[in-house]
Amino acid sequence: MARFNVQQLVLDLHINWTPVIAATVCGTGALYLFLKWRNNQEIQKKILNARKRRDASLLQAEQAVQQFKMQNPDFESSSIVSLSLPELTGKLKDGSLQPDAVLYALMEKALEVNKNLNCSTEFLMESVAQLEDIKTQKKGLLYGVPISIKDNVSYEGHDTSCGVVSKLGQPALVDSVVVKVLKKQGAIPFIKTNIPQGLLNYDCSNPIYGQTLNPCNLQKSPGGSSGGEGALIGGGGSFLGIGTDIAGSIRIPASFCGICGFKPTAKRISARGISSCIKGQNSVLPSLGPLAWDVESLALCMQALLCQDMFSLDPTVPPIPFNQEVYESSEPLRIGYYENDGYLQPSPSMARAFRETKDLLERAGHTLVPFQPLRLYHVFHELALRGVMADGGRTFISQLYGYIQEVIAEWRRLNVDVLLCPMLGPAYNFTYCALSYTSLYNLLNFPAGVVPVSTVTEEDEAQLSQYTGVHGDMWDKLFVKAVKGGVGLPVTVQCVSLPWQDEMCLRFMREVEQLTAKNKLTRKY
Repeated sequence: MARFNVQQLVLDLHINWTPVIAATVCGTGALYLFLKWRNNQEIQKKILNARKRRDASLLQAEQAVQQFKMQNPDFESSSIVSLSLPELTGKLKDGSLQPDAVLYALMEKALEVNKNLNCSTEFLMESVAQLEDIKTQKKGLLYGVPISIKDNVSYEGHDTSCGVVSKLGQPALVDSVVVKVLKKQGAIPFIKTNIPQGLLNYDCSNPIYGQTLNPCNLQKSPGGSSGGEGALIGGGGSFLGIGTDIAGSIRIPASFCGICGFKPTAKRISARGISSCIKGQNSVLPSLGPLAWDVESLALCMQALLCQDMFSLDPTVPPIPFNQEVYESSEPLRIGYYENDGYLQPSPSMARAFRETKDLLERAGHTLVPFQPLRLYHVFHELALRGVMADGGRTFISQLYGYIQEVIAEWRRLNVDVLLCPMLGPAYNFTYCALSYTSLYNLLNFPAGVVPVSTVTEEDEAQLSQYTGVHGDMWDKLFVKAVKGGVGLPVTVQCVSLPWQDEMCLRFMREVEQLTAKNKLTRKY
């Protein structure tokens, strides 16, 4: 009977009869070892094929760039890639720049950045064909703008691997809604970017495509899970990218790589066609959002996405267009703030950057009001961990709703418009992680974004020797090890608003960005 079962198993798995004979003679142990060996061979084959596809796309991109340069001897990419996104869109609209020149300029730069940082999983050569389409339809807020997309954002004909082998060789049948809308707005998706294995990680490494590096320091992590986006944009290889955020996965790479990143309210942007490794997880929803060099680019992307095309393609998305009036408002704000969330003591550079930003806001005429996060230990440990693990999330979901109402009630009691808080940083050494300062706003489903405001100083680094942490435990000691050696790295702050007030959050981020830039200019002179 045992022999029959073994043979039937082999038939079901379509394995040839040679190892079956060995298995029936030597027992099921030999078959197990053979199946394990065979499975490992299949895994290695899938990985090799994925790398071949990536390398072939890199070669195609290089050849396309060289061909364009031969046909256009006066072509100079540096003057294009140094533009801001608002400057670029202006030149594309008035015709002083053509989409093909912009695409090949950015493709050339992305190839250079990827060579140094290993941030791409594949170049999308369909982007070249798309040039012909947009020539006949010169329309859209992002007309002619090349855009990068995270690996798990579906693009027809390409894998959304999530950094795991089991998802290789399963190309998307259709574009995700966000890609469809970007194309309708004239944007040209031209590259997919790297992610950590399984996505749920604050680094950016997987066994298929390898480790992505930080553009500010090759010995540091770019963050995750949208780490490939952070590295590519931070290195100058993309003007604008689309990432996803379920615990800080947009904000952490943006912070570590010295760029801006925005996590909208979940469901503000359609998540149809976004791949994940955790089926059925709906207690904390992923948010799609943009990463870019400046806040104006983030706002432009949100304005482009929040259009009738998205509302038609995904009727589950609330049909709320971008509120330009709120975003452009210059009314003084009432700003809640906290320097320490009571769960993880900020690094010296985090705390200093936060205090400097708070002072700038006060001097600009805004009102600053102390605000303390409520019961974080209980939220992270009792609700998030025990609730999710013990009973399928029922305790978590029921108690989380009560907690959200508490936070909103405190927000209303203090009558604040927005919230200023520290942001994790500087960029970690490899293999470290921390949940504090970011995941709270995924649990609450509050929009949140990060803005670079400073860099780590020698004094910040020296003060790490006096860091004690909130609890003085192993995790506090690991945090010090994670951020050591950060002199010169960017430091950001985090801006938060209530759900569905995404434009208010972006308006606050823009205020922080402008005050920081003005302060740097004043110091210079």
